[in-house]
Amino acid sequence: MSIDEIIAQRLWQLRKNKGLSLEQLAELSAVSKAMISKIERQESSPSATLLGKLAAGLGVSVTQLLSETQPAAKNLWRREEQNSWQDPDIGYLRRQVMPPEPLNGLEMVEITLPPKARVSYPSWGHASYQQQLWLQEGELSVDYGESRYALNAGDALRFGVDVAVTYANTGNVPCRYLLVIHHPQGVLYAQDQPDKRQ
Repeated sequence: MSIDEIIAQRLWQLRKNKGLSLEQLAELSAVSKAMISKIERQESSPSATLLGKLAAGLGVSVTQLLSETQPAAKNLWRREEQNSWQDPDIGYLRRQVMPPEPLNGLEMVEITLPPKARVSYPSWGHASYQQQLWLQEGELSVDYGESRYALNAGDALRFGVDVAVTYANTGNVPCRYLLVIHHPQGVLYAQDQPDKRQ
């Protein structure tokens, strides 16, 4: 199954399981009804920013829009088992180093952001979670609400998604960073959530 097929299926499934119409999700996510419909019909590939808006509107993590099912319970994840997704517009690359653990919601994601590229995410509001960022290579600016942090390789930052966040590569080479994300309520996948319309 292609990544666009996975995103389309997951978006539709999560929206239905939460009992949301296209109009309701459009209002919650600030993404147009037409665009949501195009993504669900695989007529459009979402950008990283668009995925973030949809995830925030649904109250789920971006990982839940990019993963077919809950990952197997195991301790070792080989490089070839770590799924990657690339933004079709700016080339932002997201690699799921370790998927979320269902009980404690811990996950690890590696991001490679091209030179001068930026990605913005809205506040997750009531479904917010915490994350720690470790910049491995390059330069990165993080706007977290009203605060701005300029990071160099080796720097680490702790912050949440309770307010809007923007990541910007301020350098002339790609930057690479690791996000360790903690979902305090754990992570539920679509098949684990009841369909409220039944």
